[in-house]
Amino acid sequence: MIVEYHRPKDTGAALKLIARSSPRTYPLGGGSFLTQPRNEEIAVVDLQNLEINQLGKIKNSLLIGATVTLQDFLEYLMDPETDFLKGKLELEKTIRHEASYNLRQVATIAGTVVSANGRSPFVTSLIALDAAARVISLDGEIDQIKLGDFFPLWKEICNDKLIIEFEIPKNVNFVYQYVARSPADLPIVCCAVCQWPSGRTRGALGGYGDYPILIFDGTGEEGIKDAAEVSYNQAEDVWASSDYRSEIAGVLAGRCISLLNV
Repeated sequence: MIVEYHRPKDTGAALKLIARSSPRTYPLGGGSFLTQPRNEEIAVVDLQNLEINQLGKIKNSLLIGATVTLQDFLEYLMDPETDFLKGKLELEKTIRHEASYNLRQVATIAGTVVSANGRSPFVTSLIALDAAARVISLDGEIDQIKLGDFFPLWKEICNDKLIIEFEIPKNVNFVYQYVARSPADLPIVCCAVCQWPSGRTRGALGGYGDYPILIFDGTGEEGIKDAAEVSYNQAEDVWASSDYRSEIAGVLAGRCISLLNV
C-alpha cells in the first residue's frame, strides 16, 4: 500500500527520498507496477518533473529517457524517418509483445526493465542489443551499467541510485523470434540476436526464470545455436519442460541467424 507520495523538482531531492530506509521508497514512473496491490507499506517518488522522458541521439547510440513510455518509444520507432536500427520492425514487435496498448501508454522503459522477469521480450531485446543503463547517485556521480550485467545484482546496483536513461547502439541489425501459447501470451521461449557491421554477434534468451540471459557475444555466428540449447537445458517450470525449451531455444537461435543473413 502506498502511504506517501512525493513529486520532487530535481534529481537530488528525488535521490534523498529514495535513500531513506523507512518507509521503503521507490521511484514512480508510469505506476503500472508500483500501483498493483501489495501488503508492504511504501512511499513513491513521482519522476514526472525530472525531465528524463526524452529521446535523443549521440554519435553511435540512441538515448532513451528512463520515463519514456513503451508506447512513446514504439511510436518513435514507427516514424518513417527513424532509421537508426536495421531491423527496427523486429524491435517494434518486442514492444507490442511486451504489453497491451493500454499498458504501453503508462509503462515506462525503466519501470519495465526493473520489474522484468525472464519472460520479458523487450528486456531480452535490450540485452541482445548490449544496452546500458545510466544511473545517478546522490553525490551526482553517473555510472553506466550494461543490462547483461544488471539483473543478477540490480537491487544492489540501484540501491540509493536512480536510472536516468538507457543507451542502445545505432546501425546494427536486430531480429527477434518467439514461441508462445498464443500470439497474445508472453513467450515460453524467445530469442533476440543483434549483429554489428564488424561481425560481432550477440544473442539473448527469454521465456524463463528471473530475468532474460545473454547466451552469446562474439565474432561470427557459429556456436550460437548450441549455446541457446545448453542455456535452457535446465529451464523447466509449469509452462514447459527443459527438453522442450532447450530444443526450441536452438531452433529460434538458428532462425534468427538465418534472418540476419537475408
